[in-house]
Amino acid sequence: MWVELISTIIGTLIMIVCVLIGVAFLTLLERKILGYIQIRKGPNKVGVAGLPQPFADAIKLFSKESTMPMMSNFFLYYFSPVMSLFLALLLWMVFPFFTMLISFNLALLFFLACTSMGVYTVMIAGWSSNSNYALLGGLRAVAQTISYEVSLALILLSFVFLIDSYCLLDFMSYQNYIWFMFISFPLMLAWFSSCLAETNRTPFDFAEGESELVSGFNVEYSGGGFALIFLAEYASILFMSMLFCVIFLGGKVLSIMFFLMLVILSFFFIWVRGTLPRFRYDKLMYLAWSSYLPLSLNYLLFFLGLSIMIFSFLV
Repeated sequence: MWVELISTIIGTLIMIVCVLIGVAFLTLLERKILGYIQIRKGPNKVGVAGLPQPFADAIKLFSKESTMPMMSNFFLYYFSPVMSLFLALLLWMVFPFFTMLISFNLALLFFLACTSMGVYTVMIAGWSSNSNYALLGGLRAVAQTISYEVSLALILLSFVFLIDSYCLLDFMSYQNYIWFMFISFPLMLAWFSSCLAETNRTPFDFAEGESELVSGFNVEYSGGGFALIFLAEYASILFMSMLFCVIFLGGKVLSIMFFLMLVILSFFFIWVRGTLPRFRYDKLMYLAWSSYLPLSLNYLLFFLGLSIMIFSFLV
């Protein structure tokens, strides 16, 4: 028991370090890709081809002076970015391990619970700054995140009815012969765009619309607090890419192809940012409630009927 517990703790720490390093290089990948999309080089001065650039940025951000608005709620103002990053890293506990204690059977419920908690950090960050702009940005971000969590939860429930399990390891065993991408292509597209909205990425980046919203809920943050919010967002992007691979693309986590597909999906997140303009806010809400909700509900009923039919044949 002690050997398993120690191996679990060590494995979890290694995974968190790997996720943080992955986040660092995802920021570099994003700046490089956006640079080439805009016909320029991107970061290329620090070290060889700009590779140590993320670490230089981290040192700069965490050594900067952190400003604190005079009228802000001090404890909550500093607490929310830390909690945001903690929840983003806690999500990675559902990664389908084969050898450790963390491979629990209710991974999808845990995912939904943690993403729902992430809404509170955004709301508290906007409110505790005691700035009207930050509060408005936070309210918009919360409304957007809650709206798209509904479609995410319904899409996940469709697959729960189909395979009768919340465990991510079962997704792998059920996709040995055919990927779920081929039997539910519209759901895959709805899931991807809902992930964009959930992680506040273009074209749904109303939480951080710098050009018209004075940077939204994080307008008062600088230095370390801003860096933690930034890290949480990119850790969520990597996690959503991983979950996409597990649910729709076979999810063989022991193969190199899995991680290659994860990188390609992260590239799609960046590609969308470099290509599409920002949505209008009412169109964003219309898309969630009038397009994705009926689609995911129809698939939910279809998979429910399918699983009942299969069960009746087996009995």
